[in-house]
Amino acid sequence: MAPMSILKVPSESGATGLTAEIYEADIRSMGYVPSHTKAMSLNPEAHQIWESLTQAISSSLGLRRYELVTLAAAQAIGSSHCRLAHGKKTLTIIDEEQLRAIAHDYREAGLPPEEVAMMDYAVKLSTDAAAMNDDDTQRLRDAGFSDREIADITLAAAARNYFSRALLALAVELDVPPGVSPELQEALLAPLPASGD
Repeated sequence: MAPMSILKVPSESGATGLTAEIYEADIRSMGYVPSHTKAMSLNPEAHQIWESLTQAISSSLGLRRYELVTLAAAQAIGSSHCRLAHGKKTLTIIDEEQLRAIAHDYREAGLPPEEVAMMDYAVKLSTDAAAMNDDDTQRLRDAGFSDREIADITLAAAARNYFSRALLALAVELDVPPGVSPELQEALLAPLPASGD
């Protein structure tokens, strides 16, 4: 396997303390330690807080909405790492055929209008947050989201920007999670289609 950027990260056998605990958690849940865990565990305390943050957001927003927002933000950022990792996670709640359609163009994938609205919001936050205003929030409110849900959608997209951009900046090696078919991989790595606006 090619080396991961220039960072020297502990191996599974060389990890100690909190880093070893983080690695062991990934091995239990995924069967391996992804490159992104190794890179971000160079500061294991920050990585642990990141895991707590995403758990707090996803448990409040709900797993389906959290994953859809995450996929939209990651695609807008251009984060192959997060698209593949969260594509794999999303397979537990959405079948592969629909997930491929969502990855190719979520606006044409038969999703409910409120899910398209929150994904549009995540894309705008990830590409032009400085241009956002109350009109963007109002669109989510008009789609039926509560203020708490709007805050959670915003936090989910903003959190993905933090993590994805850190991985991109550090040139972290790209892992393809086991169980992601070539067809799904191709769909997940496709560029964001034009919005038509």
